[in-house]
Amino acid sequence: MSAQSSPAFRASRRRRYLAAAAALPILIGALAACGYGSDDDNKSDDATSAPAASAGASGTAKKLSADEVKIGYFPNLTHATPLIGLKEGIFQKELGATKVKQLTFNAGPAEIEALNAGSIDIGWIGPSPAINGYTKSEGKSLRIISGSASGGVKLVVNPKKIKTLDDVKGKKIATPQLGNTQDVALLNWIKSKGWKVDAQSGKGDVSVVRTDNKITPDAYKQGSIDGAWVPEPTASKLVSEGAKVLLDESTLWPDKKFVITNVIVSQKFLTAHPDVVEAVLRGSVNTNAWITANSDKAKAVANEQLKELTQKALPADILDPAWQSIQVLDDPLAKTANEEAQHAVDAGLLKAPKLDGLYDLTLLNKILTADGKPTVDAAGLGTQ
Repeated sequence: MSAQSSPAFRASRRRRYLAAAAALPILIGALAACGYGSDDDNKSDDATSAPAASAGASGTAKKLSADEVKIGYFPNLTHATPLIGLKEGIFQKELGATKVKQLTFNAGPAEIEALNAGSIDIGWIGPSPAINGYTKSEGKSLRIISGSASGGVKLVVNPKKIKTLDDVKGKKIATPQLGNTQDVALLNWIKSKGWKVDAQSGKGDVSVVRTDNKITPDAYKQGSIDGAWVPEPTASKLVSEGAKVLLDESTLWPDKKFVITNVIVSQKFLTAHPDVVEAVLRGSVNTNAWITANSDKAKAVANEQLKELTQKALPADILDPAWQSIQVLDDPLAKTANEEAQHAVDAGLLKAPKLDGLYDLTLLNKILTADGKPTVDAAGLGTQ
């Protein structure tokens, strides 16, 4: 009998095979932890790949101080940051094991009510309802903690009835809701023309008709309104129905920049869960960077999310012009928000506000500094 065929040799060889097999999963796990042979090896390394959900060293998602964060936003392209960041999991990557609950709104005042009621913790919203909510609560309800978007608002009209800006007098113009950002902008523009409108009723030299964005295109088709001062994609939807852009609101502002969407947070939630707020802000900054680097891909993702929320995707003739008019940014453009607050005062919708402490940009500037980006300014309205 040869040594290799002896029972002792066979037993020894079997023990070596079992030992090697037992060590194999450990070796594979070590290689994967180093990035070799892992899923990351098979993913594209270019800017079009959105981040996946994060995990700690143990392979479990990191734990923050809250089990859930409730986020509110609108199904509008001016809210591209939450549309895309939530859809692509960019926020979830930063939040780890903290779950996201999403709620959508038609306009800002309803979202402020939800924030005050505790139905949402953090929201994307226009400056006017944020300022109104802050002043009505005597500075106790919320803080603006970041910017999100500029632009994307237009006055679109029936070209058969309105050919010039002066022709708007005597016509019916829709806005999304009494006191929302577009409503204030239209009232301020009407005042600049020397015309008079009662802000509450909307009656006057121009009839301001408060209309849900979802039904504004139908109202236009039926002839119950002659135009609308609205955000995208509603403006481009109206253009697809034969309306024409009479005025782009960006032309009324220096450098064609004005805040259309900010990020707000409940002061109660900010105090209790600053780590969760920071994670959401990091997700916002990362999403904005990804949108800027991948405009076409981001546009497609935003449209996918709109389809999920509204059961209807936007056709290219609506999506493309709407997307081109919006700029995502981290700067809350506090100076323009301060001017918009004065517009609300001038329109009679708001008493002269005390806005000291409206902004808390501490966490945002911490993130921007860590990313090597310029910090942003609260225009004298920040927390001390």
